[in-house]
Amino acid sequence: MSGVNDYTNKQVGDNREQIEHHIAKILELIGEDPQREGLLETPARVTRMYEEIFAGYGVDPREALGVTFDEHHEELVIVKDIVYYSQCEHHMAPFFGKIHIGYIPNGRIAGLSKFARLAEAVTRRLQVQERITTQIADLLVEVLQPKGVMVVVEGEHLCMCARGVKKPGSKTVTTAVRGVLRNDAAQRAECLALIKN
Repeated sequence: MSGVNDYTNKQVGDNREQIEHHIAKILELIGEDPQREGLLETPARVTRMYEEIFAGYGVDPREALGVTFDEHHEELVIVKDIVYYSQCEHHMAPFFGKIHIGYIPNGRIAGLSKFARLAEAVTRRLQVQERITTQIADLLVEVLQPKGVMVVVEGEHLCMCARGVKKPGSKTVTTAVRGVLRNDAAQRAECLALIKN
């Protein structure tokens, strides 16, 4: 996999004409005129956006971690404030926030930028925040086999802020904890403190 912003959803590209047709039809069905000057290019713009925001479908998240390295660092590693953008699978509305990852290596580490790539691979698809949190933790366990992992995901969901209950500014926080960080309260507290700091 190349850089975080270098990949796109090839299936969207392969189906560009059909997607543009359906976007124009949706515009019509909500009461708009797809032939209006401001909307003429909207189906093409939306399709190009879909290539980007749904790029995670074309990527194996395991590959996002890339090459791992033998390193005998056995203390906590924190990578925090990884900004993500995703789409709620219930309303196809955006949600976004930050991902924080803490892990205790067990002889294997990944390059720090690889955690951002992993976040992109997992979030650039229709998702729910709970699944993002679990998937990242489980992939880290699978690929790095660390002594412990903690993933904390913060999210602001437009499906909650801009529609329905309409509570802007509300945030959802989800966690996934594996290994010694699940079983050792002191290490878990240290990890959370470093994430919050």
